[in-house]
Amino acid sequence: MISKSTIDRITETARVEDVVGEFVHLKKRGVNLLGLCPFHNEKTPSFNVNPARNIYKCFGCGKAGNAVTFLMEHEHYTYPDALRSLAKKYNIEIEEENQTPEQAAIRDEKESMLLVNAFAQKYFSDNLFDRPEGKSIALPYFKERGFTEATIKKFQLGYSLDEWNAFSDAILKNGYAEEFLVKTGLSIAKDKSLSPPIGGRGGEGLFDRFKGRVMFPIHNLAGRVIAFGGRILKKDEKTAKYLNSPESEVYHKSKVLYGIYFAKNGIVQQDNCYLVEGYTDVISLHQAGIENVVASSGTALTTEQIRLIARYTKNVTVLYDADPAGIKASLRGIDMILEEGLNVKVVLFPQGEDPDSFSKNHSSSEVQQFLKTNAKDFIVFKTSLLVEEVKDDPVKKALLIRDVVESIAKIPDPIIRSTYTKKCSALLDIQEQILIAELNKIRRSQLKKQTDREEAESIPLDLLPVYQPLADEDAEHQEREIVRLLLIFANHDLHFVDIIQTEEGKPVHTGSAGEVKETTIKVSRFILNELEKDGIVIENILYQKVFTEIFSLIQQQELLDQQYFIHHTDAEIANLAISLISSPYLLSDNWATMHRIAVPSEEFVLNSAVKGSINAIKIRSVMKLLKENRDKIKDEYQSGKEIGSLLETQQQLEKVKMELSKELGIDVLK
Repeated sequence: MISKSTIDRITETARVEDVVGEFVHLKKRGVNLLGLCPFHNEKTPSFNVNPARNIYKCFGCGKAGNAVTFLMEHEHYTYPDALRSLAKKYNIEIEEENQTPEQAAIRDEKESMLLVNAFAQKYFSDNLFDRPEGKSIALPYFKERGFTEATIKKFQLGYSLDEWNAFSDAILKNGYAEEFLVKTGLSIAKDKSLSPPIGGRGGEGLFDRFKGRVMFPIHNLAGRVIAFGGRILKKDEKTAKYLNSPESEVYHKSKVLYGIYFAKNGIVQQDNCYLVEGYTDVISLHQAGIENVVASSGTALTTEQIRLIARYTKNVTVLYDADPAGIKASLRGIDMILEEGLNVKVVLFPQGEDPDSFSKNHSSSEVQQFLKTNAKDFIVFKTSLLVEEVKDDPVKKALLIRDVVESIAKIPDPIIRSTYTKKCSALLDIQEQILIAELNKIRRSQLKKQTDREEAESIPLDLLPVYQPLADEDAEHQEREIVRLLLIFANHDLHFVDIIQTEEGKPVHTGSAGEVKETTIKVSRFILNELEKDGIVIENILYQKVFTEIFSLIQQQELLDQQYFIHHTDAEIANLAISLISSPYLLSDNWATMHRIAVPSEEFVLNSAVKGSINAIKIRSVMKLLKENRDKIKDEYQSGKEIGSLLETQQQLEKVKMELSKELGIDVLK
């Protein structure tokens, strides 16, 4: 178990903007940083990072936390694993406390699979450089592809020996569990009812999935190996040329882009992402100095992959070889990119070339210049690609126009749609109004389909949340506000001035001694005193947990520290604290000068804010007592019992309600 002192050192050192910035493209917005939320799909940024408070908060989906919780949410780390990752990043030595045998035995399944993958990557890399078979067969293959040793090591390429269970035997001897070898797909559990695999002897219970293949590790955004791709070196028509790890708890191929870990910084710097098809395309372009490149790994492009790119840039350049059939099959991917609101350009390589071969046959500067010079707007590319087939056939031309307009219709931004419509009109020599009419027709059809789908997928009534009375909603809001004030202003001073009155109830004459009494009290102490005095209890379970902990700290004479709650080990408390102290709104420094409107800070009106919140929660308590007393009056009256004292209590409660209403400046009608 990681010691408390180490945890404190990690949370104090880790900068949330550094950690989040590895996964999200952040832009400066006032004192905060803003980006697209990595936890839900959005096209307008609502993900805020506050460096001063060392927290993040999404005002779209509500996710909030610090550097530790971000890694837990985004990378699915356990709490200890997130701490270890940050300790490694900031070179902090971890001090361990004694663990019980039970604690030591608990291993997170995902972490175990990642550890198995890490061992496999090193094993395959060692085979490549240290084993005769790797040096004589696999290493020459990579070098023939033009990869330098530095590039091979950067991408952690390797080789799986051409033996049925060499890897499985090696990793089992190192103490790794068979269960996780099978779950990662590195080993396949042999069906004992079958004969050993043809061409070799099977192991006792496992054989290697990637036998006799060169290995391409697939990394997640944090650089950890989550899967592998393997290419066969022997010519065998019965064997698949490429083989990938199966889906697992750590690998979902529809959500992964090959090379994203190595490309993300380049994508942000260049504000553009090159999209290719295969592993070797990515590696060759990297070696040519073009690092902002990723691959869909031979699978059809998915929405999740496009959204992953969108975290870093709005601009995508798709690189195609000159195979017309392959290009047409891939055009759907362009439409999907447009649909997600990204800008698309296309580069077509010369006949017989692809990104890999072109990079091998040209210098780095020539490759970069080619990509820059030949990047075409998607509409120009699509039109020029299809117009060859049209020639003078009016029917085919009409189909081509509709095809191009359907792509334009997928663009969510109306201004960009309009720009492309104008361009399409000029390229295809057709009136813009005709294109607009067709575009509107397609958009209406899309909208109808979407509406019908949403109605079909509407939530069954029995799954809708049960409606809570307004009073309960008010109660939760009031309790939330009390906790918010405590978290933000607990250590602030409140200053009260009381005018001393005579026995007749009149103020002492101005200027006489002792007429004014000044009181200073901490916000935390004032709130606790007021609630305790009237016996008011926080009812919401989560707010009550925070309130109780605050009360305990105050009893120990400790100053309340926001960071204590932001980094709380209880994720619910930490998330609540961050949500309460974060705001999506921030006035610019020159607001008052520009608009000539002075907006007082909350500190300036703190007295009235705290008193108002206390009175609001008090009046809610009084209303509850009034209802309970009314019910008692009704029951007692129907039973023929004396109700005089209850009526007197009712009058007193009504008086308190009126006084509180007056202070709040509201009318309470019930």
